[in-house]
Amino acid sequence: MRMTGSQRGMTAAQAWVLALTSVSSLMVALDALVVTTALPAIRVQLHASLAELEWTVNAYVLSLAVLLMTGAALGDRFGRRRMFAAGMGLFTAASAACALAPGIGWLIAARAVQGAGAAVMLPVGLALLSAGFPPERRWARWSAARPCRACPGRGSSGSMCRSG
Repeated sequence: MRMTGSQRGMTAAQAWVLALTSVSSLMVALDALVVTTALPAIRVQLHASLAELEWTVNAYVLSLAVLLMTGAALGDRFGRRRMFAAGMGLFTAASAACALAPGIGWLIAARAVQGAGAAVMLPVGLALLSAGFPPERRWARWSAARPCRACPGRGSSGSMCRSG
């Protein structure tokens, strides 16, 4: 017998919010793991120096950190769902640009844009989660989905580097 959303204690809309915010969190976390694992391959394939490898990591982290509050403010001003979708689209497009980067400069630039997308996605996703669940269940749902976001990290990042 199939359970309905109310029997699981969650509506269909809440399930979508939880799924999308979990996927966005996975994308951001997995991206950091993949790049860290791929640094030796990036060095060889793109003939990058140590400083350029550092910028490959730092461009993402800096743009994410600097734009995090701006991303949250954009969600408040222009709508959370709209900005979440924009952040997800920007992050995905920048990920494709990273994969297609012909040189290390292009990769660093794409990583900075990727960080900007993550800076919109993360705070707005948490705001959507806060709005979608009552306070007593909000973080329990988010925390319960956390192992699903964390587990694939190391194994998938290594296999992506070997196949690329």
